Amino acid sequence: MRYAYAVTGALLLGGATATVALQQPLGAQVAQNAPSQMAAVAPRGAPMSFADLTAKLQPAVVNISTTQKVQVPQQQNPFAGTPFGELFRRFGGSDENGQPVTREATSLGSGFIVSADGYIVTNNHVIAGGSGRSAARVTVSSITVTLADRKEYTARVIGRDPVSDLAVLKIDATNLPFVQFGDSTRTRVGDWVLAIGNPFALGGTVTAGIVSAIHRSIGQQGAYDRYIQTDAAINQGNSGGPMFDLNGNVIGINTAIFSPSGGNVGIGFAIPAEQAKPVVEQLMKGQRVRRGYLGVVIQPMTDDIAASLNLPKDRGEIVARVEPGQPAARAGLQQGDVIVRVNNQDITPENTLSFIVAGLPVGARVPIEVVRQGKRTTLNAVLTERPPEDQLAVNDGDDSDSLPDADEPASPQSLRGALGVSIQALTPAIAQQLGLAQGTRGVVITNVDPSSDAANKGLQPRDVILGIAQRPVTSPAEAAAAVDAAKKAGFKTVLLLVQRGNRPARYIGIDLAGSK
Repeated sequence: MRYAYAVTGALLLGGATATVALQQPLGAQVAQNAPSQMAAVAPRGAPMSFADLTAKLQPAVVNISTTQKVQVPQQQNPFAGTPFGELFRRFGGSDENGQPVTREATSLGSGFIVSADGYIVTNNHVIAGGSGRSAARVTVSSITVTLADRKEYTARVIGRDPVSDLAVLKIDATNLPFVQFGDSTRTRVGDWVLAIGNPFALGGTVTAGIVSAIHRSIGQQGAYDRYIQTDAAINQGNSGGPMFDLNGNVIGINTAIFSPSGGNVGIGFAIPAEQAKPVVEQLMKGQRVRRGYLGVVIQPMTDDIAASLNLPKDRGEIVARVEPGQPAARAGLQQGDVIVRVNNQDITPENTLSFIVAGLPVGARVPIEVVRQGKRTTLNAVLTERPPEDQLAVNDGDDSDSLPDADEPASPQSLRGALGVSIQALTPAIAQQLGLAQGTRGVVITNVDPSSDAANKGLQPRDVILGIAQRPVTSPAEAAAAVDAAKKAGFKTVLLLVQRGNRPARYIGIDLAGSK
């Protein structure tokens, strides 16, 4: 439900707080980037060269390759019974016995060693083999780690966390060079950074740049849509590789790029160390990553939503849905509440509700400040554990283009003029045809003026308006009355709660200027 910037976040799969070192026995090796090791090589100001820094850090960066078995999708043979039938069968996804065909594939990425005995951090997508629908057809059969000195090791997966896109591997080796996480909370825009990785399978490659932005959202949604942006050259195969500051500390894990062309255009993204370190520590211990969960579907306060509620934009998030039986529902949160503060932290685009809640322990009791009908109130919720992502997935529902059939009175002229839409009452028969849950009440859009703000905001026929100006509507007359009340109150934008199929409802602010 979050607003997605016009950014394509491409996974780079080509093929905390204070600085923390992993515990080592007394007299054992020290990290390559330990302060005592970096004192003589870490440059100050604008460096003349990164050579000394690179020589110290590069041995701890590794190349990661996977061998995968990919099941070829079976296709119906259109040439069955003809001379071309056998030729199509060979390339159509099945063998001579009609069984699915699997082919071998490889993928490449990067990682870095975080302990002398061979623990390695990388991105989950580097070793996952597939995502979404393709995941069921891809099996990773082996993972190979290649060190800077070209020694190769077979790695095993210690733990993985798809939500944060992090994974920990282990190789059987000792006395390895390793690096440690730094404090990414102290990172500032304009700081120098180094990226080391395995772009395009070329092997160890070093690039330098600056931090272009922090707390950057790239439209991936959720608690971990919060990245360090850099102009250091990052390309396919850099995934999982480290981003270093000039003290040699890992402040980020290179993960995604913005690239219309598929190559580097000076916009890369890294998972901040402050987010990665706690996850890595849990995975290294063989633990499952547990996150706090409130049980709401939220939307950011965009210009139109803020204007329709007479609230500041980019401050708070509006509740589009409250999950029954979850902490938010038990605490008394309601659809349409604007959450402005959680656990004594303001909700902003850089400090989202998802980010704050996911970082809180399961069982924590947190105060939640909301704006409801223009008044502020504070509620208290006890967080539970966030369910697996597949349980949170929502079916997109029926996308049929057919319009509901019903003999309903025409929409009031005032409503068509104010919103640029025609509507009719939502009958049980129409609700069933639209794939809506039983008991859904509202009005259904039958036509949208293509020159209206409603069309510009994406409203379509078959969309169901559940509420207007935070008032439930069940008939065209009620809808018109709600719009008229908003106009009389001086609002130039009115807030609509809209549902499409069985997807979660969302709030949309529509200008009251009518057709344009």
